[in-house]
Amino acid sequence: QLQASGGGLVQAGGSLGLSCAASGRTFSGYVMGWFRQAPGKERELLAAITWSGGTTYYANSVKGRFTISRDNAKNMVYLQMTVLKSEDTAIYYCAASRRYYPREPFDYDYWGQGTQVTVSS
Repeated sequence: QLQASGGGLVQAGGSLGLSCAASGRTFSGYVMGWFRQAPGKERELLAAITWSGGTTYYANSVKGRFTISRDNAKNMVYLQMTVLKSEDTAIYYCAASRRYYPREPFDYDYWGQGTQVTVSS
């Protein structure tokens, strides 16, 4: 129901855009989030956006470098990543939550399959 895409290999300092397509159901009213998980590390929330797009959240590690957006008419959520660093290397996931202030993985109800982002230094 959520399909993340756009990952790949990029050099440090470069940019990459991820997309998340929702299908099979409506995610009206859902908060959408982007997470990542690096080997040996916990899954962390990077950014989240409310249904209206009026409220966004960013982790300190990506604030100022990543931008989350959504197009409800197309059932799409995006993550634009700039000034990428080697520590951004991870599998990136999109997720949807019905909760009001979802910050933890267990707050999210639906998950995409993940897309690999590798940043070479």
